[in-house]
Amino acid sequence: MLIDGHLDLAFNALNGRDLTLPLEGLRAGDPVRDETATVSLPELRRADLRVCFGTLFALPHGAGSPGGYSDHAGARAQALAQLDVYLRWEDQGLIRLLHSREAVAVHLDGPGDAPLGVVLLMEGADPIRDAGDLPFWVERGVRVVGPAWGRTRFAGGTGAPGPLTPEGRELVQAMRDLGVTLDASHLDDASFWEAMEVGPQVIATHANSRALVPGNRHLTDDMVRAVAQAGGMIGLVFLNRFIRPLPEGSLDAVPLGELAAHARHYAALVGWEHVALGTDLDGGFGAEKTPQGVGRYTDVHALFSELPPEAREGVAWGNWARWLTRRL
Repeated sequence: MLIDGHLDLAFNALNGRDLTLPLEGLRAGDPVRDETATVSLPELRRADLRVCFGTLFALPHGAGSPGGYSDHAGARAQALAQLDVYLRWEDQGLIRLLHSREAVAVHLDGPGDAPLGVVLLMEGADPIRDAGDLPFWVERGVRVVGPAWGRTRFAGGTGAPGPLTPEGRELVQAMRDLGVTLDASHLDDASFWEAMEVGPQVIATHANSRALVPGNRHLTDDMVRAVAQAGGMIGLVFLNRFIRPLPEGSLDAVPLGELAAHARHYAALVGWEHVALGTDLDGGFGAEKTPQGVGRYTDVHALFSELPPEAREGVAWGNWARWLTRRL
């Protein structure tokens, strides 16, 4: 069984990928060029993925898409369109949206052939107008919000250093008050530490170690300790250049043992109980940029042979299951 902290399912569907197809059928007619798909809903079922965090990810203008947003209205439109994808899939019996820790517990205790459970995660908060708009998204099932991707109206992010904006501090305060979890992935250091001062519940759904790969996309050891001290989880990302320092666009294949090194580094800092999956597969990269031996989602299981036997079940699903059923 697997639980994954980060999959851009609806984003890929709106890019023209029919995720209802078996992976081979999706690949045969894939409209996304130069990124061999690794994820489809039947493929996730074959891998025994029971639950994932499914994103609402609005792509900004200039980030590889001519149709990216340039204002709040554009970001909101993208997120609402993706939300509609999840709702349609649920109506079709393909997924089950999980809005509470109790719902997750019931789902995990249910039959193994149940639809994929999806917890909604907003990656980059620009679809949210302001702190007063957060309840709108909570009512529609969003349970986790990452304020940043690159720079947003709320925070400094990947490749865009900076603190929380005044609007960002208000949003994080509202998240704390409404019990919405903060995803620290993509937050710049200054924004991360300001957010920690506010005191929301925090996780990092998909973030590798800066001790092994430089850059503000990754977590410093102090950030790792802070997330763990707050009871949070950290998901491992299956992108080669997030595993080993590589130039963007590199097609160098990285052994899975090097991803396991990130896991072992985290475990040495805070214990295995805070280490989990956040694969981000098909999150803007395809099989060309995944570790050796991971050509499709079912290959994720290959990671566990690189981990200590006593840690495998926790990283595969148990650690996320504990967090989801106690803290969501």
